[in-house]
Amino acid sequence: MNVTSLGPFPDAPGYDDALTLDRADPLRHHRERYVHADRELIYLDGNSLGRLPIDAIQTVETTVRDQWGGRLIRAWNDGWWDLQIKLGDKLAPLLGARPGEVIISDSTSINLYKLALAAVNAAPKSRDKIVTDDLNFPSDVYILESVAKLSGKKIEVVRSDAVNGPIEGLTKVIDERTALVSLSHTVFQSGYTYDLAEVTRLAHDAGALILWDCSHSVGAIPTDFGSADVDLAVGCTYKHLSGGPGSPAFLYVRSDLQVELENPIAGWWGHAEPFALDLDYRPVSGIRRFHTGTMPILSLAAVECGIDDVLEASIGTIRSKATALASFLVEEFERSLQPLGFQLASPNEPERRGSHISVRHENAWPINVALIEVGKVVPDFRAPDTVRFGLSPLYTRFVDVHTAMQRTAAIVESGVYEDFVGAVSTVT
Repeated sequence: MNVTSLGPFPDAPGYDDALTLDRADPLRHHRERYVHADRELIYLDGNSLGRLPIDAIQTVETTVRDQWGGRLIRAWNDGWWDLQIKLGDKLAPLLGARPGEVIISDSTSINLYKLALAAVNAAPKSRDKIVTDDLNFPSDVYILESVAKLSGKKIEVVRSDAVNGPIEGLTKVIDERTALVSLSHTVFQSGYTYDLAEVTRLAHDAGALILWDCSHSVGAIPTDFGSADVDLAVGCTYKHLSGGPGSPAFLYVRSDLQVELENPIAGWWGHAEPFALDLDYRPVSGIRRFHTGTMPILSLAAVECGIDDVLEASIGTIRSKATALASFLVEEFERSLQPLGFQLASPNEPERRGSHISVRHENAWPINVALIEVGKVVPDFRAPDTVRFGLSPLYTRFVDVHTAMQRTAAIVESGVYEDFVGAVSTVT
């Protein structure tokens, strides 16, 4: 196969199946709601940064020109002050949460720190342990280690097989000494997705609170915090919600816990009377008490368009297509990439996969760079040997998956990836 040929590849097995699946796709019309600056480019990294919604361009322009430019500081009273609450309530149905339980606030890391420290501070002294696993996002583990050090607790990291969640190991270590269990709902490396209700129950049976990081599942996988009795959760908005680079994150606190837990980073936006400007902190009631500082309004405004599109599409339909895309990719992987030395690094069970598929190869890094620079396919790389293919149902087609697998095979078979051995990039 000629590596300079970008396809599509109608003679390759699976092509006609891809076309049939695309024609039957109930979400196919959503694709054109996102910017596609290069029609040859196959973007399979929406699990890191979602495509730009076309409506977000107008939203940000209006916020800049009419609100900031025209209304100036008066715009705070025109809706800016409550925007994080409005969007939190709009996001809540995607999480199975109730109005007043979700707020857009700060970054995922800051929110995780706030909620983890609030949880362990509220635990009895006899509960001296925080439990996580080695599939968790490393930054989450760093933060939990900081919380443990500050609160006098210890952290226990349960080991896995590097792909699947270590349920048996978690069952053994979550006990009467556990203050908090904190895990990624969908893990960043393999895409393994925990049974939210099962693991929440495991924590509760031991008398511990649970804190979920839903960064890789929100907008891609249905969750029901209410029926699962989830205590706390955080997540970003720039992946499957397409909120834009560095867009503000969200946090969730179950209603009854909003009274029991204290925000350890008290700031004026969580004050009962922020413009009283007195020196005594008095937390406001409700979810606002977990807010800290002034919101970046331009970034916040851009978040709404992606949430709206996910709500319109429906999370159930999105999940159905994501599952089908992943199964199709695995079929193509087995046919085209496995014979070239690739290994599947995601769960075998479709119900346990998130919305990305990971594969391993000893030359994963130069292959990843060659895909971007030569093959016009954008996945991402995770050390030491993993390429992740993100599947964003609102704009990823089955024919995109088929073409991407063919381009990947061509890059390996031709040896062109060898030109990129030793390539350096800050962001991978």
